[in-house]
Amino acid sequence: MNALLEAQSVGHSYAGGQLGCEDVSFRLYPGEVLGVVGESGSGKSTLLGCLSGMIEPSQGSVRFDAGGQGLRDVFSLSEPERRLLMRTDWGIVRQNPRDGLRMNVSAGGNVGERLMAVGARNYTEIRGEALDWLTRVEIPSGRIDDLPRTFSGGMQQRVQIARILVSKPRLVFMDEPTGGLDVSVQARLLDLLRGLVRDLGVAAVVVTHDLAVVRLLSDRLMVMRQGRVVESGLTDQVLDDPQHPYSQLLVSSVLQA
Repeated sequence: MNALLEAQSVGHSYAGGQLGCEDVSFRLYPGEVLGVVGESGSGKSTLLGCLSGMIEPSQGSVRFDAGGQGLRDVFSLSEPERRLLMRTDWGIVRQNPRDGLRMNVSAGGNVGERLMAVGARNYTEIRGEALDWLTRVEIPSGRIDDLPRTFSGGMQQRVQIARILVSKPRLVFMDEPTGGLDVSVQARLLDLLRGLVRDLGVAAVVVTHDLAVVRLLSDRLMVMRQGRVVESGLTDQVLDDPQHPYSQLLVSSVLQA
């Protein structure tokens, strides 16, 4: 099986010399979920920005197999090509759903816009598909025309997930997908995400500080500290038998909480 996404020695430093991340390499395959964990300032968010085309790395390369044409450097693509990639093969689930939704457009309109971006034009079919997806993420059908700003945070996050997955992307980036939500809402959302990702065979990169999130969602795990990957491997292996002192500290802090 060919890799879908490849990072080679990716690093990024900000103005003033502040290190974001350094020397990160991995390959992600279709249908595989990679978790990236670490405390605030560990570099995981910078890495996600580099992988998702939002931040151009200072060193190394990020390559993606767009349209089955083989791995291509994301930052060598033209601006129109990159925008097309964002609308079709990629999706980004943002920590704050307000950053990933149009708050003054109805829930159905938010989902339908993504379909229109990939060429759908029949209003009846678009609305039907939007309704189907809102139902799949447990949004009552009677709220299809309601504005997301009238929804709870958990419902907004579910609408954002429907908006991203409706176009069946091959790769999804998730930035703290359950951050800021109540524990009970987090559990339901994680169950929902796990089912949808598995059913669709979507590859994903999940960045979080919450080990429960990666245990439930990810196949492989990278632990980051001070911009570097200090440990990586199968998720259960890393969490059940961490080898690096920092990984051990992370796991023990969860167990003692």
